[in-house]
Order: sequence, then C-alpha cells, then structure tokens
Amino acid sequence: MGEGRAGWLRVPVGADAERWTTRGRCRLVLFVVHNVTSATRLLDVLPLFRDDLRVQSLITCTGSSPFQAGVAELMAETGVPVLPWEQALALPAHLAISASFGGRLPLLDAPLTVLSHGVGYNKRLATPDTGHRTPDTGRPSPVFGLSPEWLLADGSPVADAMVLSHPEQLDRLRAACPEAAPTAVIAGDPCFDRILAALPHRERFRRALDVRPGQRLVLLNSTWNPDALFGDGGADDVLPSLLPRLTAELPADEYRVAAVLHPNIWHGHGPGQIRAWLDRARRGGLALVDPLEGWRQALIAADAVIGDAGSVSYYAAALGVPVLMGAEPSDGLDAASPVAAFVRRAPRLSPYAPLRAQLDALLNGPVSAPGSRPGPGPGSGPASGPGPAELVSSVPGEAATLLRRHFYRLIGIPEPDEPALLDPLPLPPYERTVRTAPLRVVTRLPPNGGIEVSRYADPRSEPAGEGDAHTAVHEDTLDPGRLALADVIFRDGAADDVRFGGPERWTAEILTRHPHCSVAAFITGPGTCLARVGGTNSAGTLLRLDGGAWAADPALHVSALHAHLAAGGKVEELTAAGLTVRTGRHTHRVTVTIADPAPVTPRAR
Repeated sequence: MGEGRAGWLRVPVGADAERWTTRGRCRLVLFVVHNVTSATRLLDVLPLFRDDLRVQSLITCTGSSPFQAGVAELMAETGVPVLPWEQALALPAHLAISASFGGRLPLLDAPLTVLSHGVGYNKRLATPDTGHRTPDTGRPSPVFGLSPEWLLADGSPVADAMVLSHPEQLDRLRAACPEAAPTAVIAGDPCFDRILAALPHRERFRRALDVRPGQRLVLLNSTWNPDALFGDGGADDVLPSLLPRLTAELPADEYRVAAVLHPNIWHGHGPGQIRAWLDRARRGGLALVDPLEGWRQALIAADAVIGDAGSVSYYAAALGVPVLMGAEPSDGLDAASPVAAFVRRAPRLSPYAPLRAQLDALLNGPVSAPGSRPGPGPGSGPASGPGPAELVSSVPGEAATLLRRHFYRLIGIPEPDEPALLDPLPLPPYERTVRTAPLRVVTRLPPNGGIEVSRYADPRSEPAGEGDAHTAVHEDTLDPGRLALADVIFRDGAADDVRFGGPERWTAEILTRHPHCSVAAFITGPGTCLARVGGTNSAGTLLRLDGGAWAADPALHVSALHAHLAAGGKVEELTAAGLTVRTGRHTHRVTVTIADPAPVTPRAR
C-alpha cells in the first residue's frame, strides 16, 4: 500500500496496518463518493452495517465530478476513515458501493454495486472524458445509468451489480444495454422508504418549518442544469420575477413558502451566493431548506410543489402532493422514462399570471392528500397506466432487507440476525418565520364579527380587495427608513433578553422614537407577544396577546389589534371578549390581557 505515500492512511488500512489496527480481520466495505448528491444516497445505506464488528467501513472520493465543494466536509462528518482515491484504487476490498458511474470505477479492486442517486435513471448526460469510456459521438447524449457509454468498459459491465428500484428500469436496461442486464438487482429505493416511514410525523415536520394553522406549505424545487426551474437557459428567465412574487402575492398567513435546491446548485454556486440571490424572498418569508438533511421532511410537509423534471417533483407526485411544473421539459430526459411521462402530463405554471389562482386550482384538484397512503400523481390512473406511486419502487418498505442481503452475499459472510433497518429521518430544528420585509396589511371588520386580515410581504403594488390598509414593519428591516411610516412595528426575542431591556421598555421606546407608530409589539414565543398601544399617557398601555401554544403568527394578531383600535374599538372590549382573527378560511382566537397597569417611562433619547 506504499508506506511513503503522502496523505495515505496507515490505520485501519495501509502500510503495516496489521501492526496498529485493533480489529484487523474485518471485511472492508468501501463507499465511493462522487459529489454531495451521490453521497446522500450512500449515507442512506451506511447504517445497514451497524453493530457488525466484522465489517470496517471506509469512504473515498473519485474526484471526477465537477461538483467537489462540500464533499470533504461531508465525508469527514461521517466519522468513517477517508481514503485518498489513489489509495482506494490500490486497496483490495470486499465490497465497493457507489451511487454514480463517474470516475475510474473499473479499476477498483472490489466487487462493485452501483445505486441510483435519484428516482431511477431518467436523464441524458454526456459521458466524461475519463479515458476509460466510449467517447461521445455527436448523437443525443446517452441515458445516464442505462446506456453502454456509461455501463460498459471495454465491452464488459463496469458494475458487478446494478441496483434498480422497479422492473420498468430493467426493461429499459435490457433494451438499451443488454450486456449489463444480468447485473441488475431489484432492491427498491432506500430514500423513498425513509420518506414512507416518516409520513406519520408530517405535522412535526410542518411545525419545524413554522407552518401555522390555516397555512398551506408551497415547496419550490429545482434540479440542476440551465433548463431547470432555477436555471437561466430557457427562452425566458422567469425566476427573478417569480421568487419575490411568491411571497408578495400569496397572503403570508395562508401560505408558507419554502425552497429546496439541488445540492449541485447549492454547492456549485456556493451557499453564500444562493442566500444572496434569494435575499429578498427570504426577507419576505421564504424558508431555504437544507438540501442534505431537510428536503425529505419538507416534501412530506408540503401541500403543493412548484418544480421541474428533477427527482423531488416525482417523489412529491408519488406521495400524492400536487405538482405544478415551473420549467418546460427539455430534451435532457429519456422520453421512455416514467419521469418524462409525468412531466408531459403535469400542469404547467403560467409564470406571469396571478399565482394564487393557479395554486388554488392545483390544491383543489383530484390528488391524494399528503401524509396519507401514497396515491397516484397527476395524470396517472387506469387510463394512463401506473403512476409515480407505483413506479418509484416495486418493493416499497423492503429496500433495507433486500440491499443488506445483496451486500452480504457479495462480501461473503452471513447477515446479522437483527432486522435490516434504515435510519429514521431526523426532526429538523424549529425555524421561525421572520419576515423583515415590510408587510402591507389589509383588514376588514365583517358584520358577523371578528377581523379579517391579509398580510403581503413587500408587494410591488397595493393588494387587491376591499378593506383598510396599514403597514407593519419588523425592526430589523433592511431599510430603516420604512420604520418612520410604519403603523405597527414588531420584533422577535426572548422576554429576558437584556439587550432590549425587556418587552416593556422596548415597546415604550419604539412608540417614543416613531410617533407615526400606533402599536409596538415584542414577540416572545410562537403564539405570544406583548403589544403596547398609544394612549393618553406617554407610555400607552401594554397588552399581552396569547393565541395558544401553536397559533398563527403573533404579528398577525398585532395587526388585528391595530385594526380594531383604528376602527374605534376599545381595549376593554378585547380584554372582556378576546380577539377573533380570520385568515382565509381559518379562525384564530386570541386572549388579550393588561400586562402592566402602570406606565413605563422610556429612557431619554
């Protein structure tokens, strides 16, 4: 193994490893990473070797993918020994597992199993010039994972085993590359199985994304390439106008908007650049979901997806989540693939038409409810053949069992006695929606009581509809000049945060500093806030608004409070009967109490 090679490991494998290794008789399983995307699928199956003291896992990277950012950090986070690629090529291992066909895989000294890193094999992709593959010929790019250009080296299959999730893929493999068909192993989709197992936790995932009662979660999803939703290779780049419109046209308390971007976008352009491109949308309430750990939970939580021809859109359809196609299909798909058929049938987003009407039509369509047993996606059914739910995997829930059986057969040792299980999806951390973009708020006091409120984040024009309007602005807004014209000013924080002097003092200071402001509110929790309203005394009256443990955004309640007072209502009416707030079809009940009868004198400016 070359004792003098710089950077090569010496433990648990390497020169004289037997002298230094505590358990030196382990079977070696090598995980071969190409980029972050393929690594995520390898992480799905890594736990299948848990508790087996006979197996030593190792990880390496081919270096062949142009998307190398994030790979080293991800491999280090696994805690598995990382081998330089040249050392991996020189290592006799008992099993190698990859989730891509790039790089010098034929040179590995181990039985090779290749998994898919998406929903089967659907895209056309030109082969890289590695010196070990059939050169490109000028014809349409071959189908990645289902063509001789990708599957064969010197006329023989690159992989000893190629894992497929459905017999449909085997049919296409036999037609495109019969030489590789004998290597096929139908063993399901571990990624989809983890999603299915987590469906009972949908409400938890929605709370983690701060989806409030009465809100629908719209998930914006894009794969990578110029023709994708996030790409600029089409005839018309709609993304710059679509992003701010999603948060400006959709009422903030009826829709929660999140974005899941392919890891190749995230790491190809850089996380900092992605955040900069999406800054206005994020200030308007867009949640940017972690492309490694959070996208599956967000998909389970979603009510609708605006997507493209990527795997996430197809997984969504398989779960019964309605999908609106935001990018026109390109010739980059295998026309015979299920994904291509789905894309052809899916409804199209009209990027310059009003968004809410399109989403309402999509959400009211005949699609299975998310979180229930997976149902057919758009365009599927008896008339059009099997749909996404049937074609993602022919053995749903069985991938762990089938894959581990296959892996241990190649390693040449018996399986452990314990059941084969995949890791459950983790519960993401709670991410509170903080809208620092100015909110234009439209309110109505209907004859049947209560207050109807619609809030829009940084709209370009005055929102349509009858009612009175006011402006609510977060104290951390990008343009502090907007605070001078705000009717309501609010912020988030812990009640005991000494930097603000407590909600009592902060609210008093805001009313003193901004004479135009009539209500200042300090949000202390998911359903609570302290709001100070102006009055005859210099400090006004401090109220506690409580919508319950999991209610609508407290800033919504504050705007309803402002509307009540602006219409001539009294604080005493609210403390006696509470505040009834309506957003769309949802009604929120809020308790209002006096927080401090004695006024607080703000500090001198």
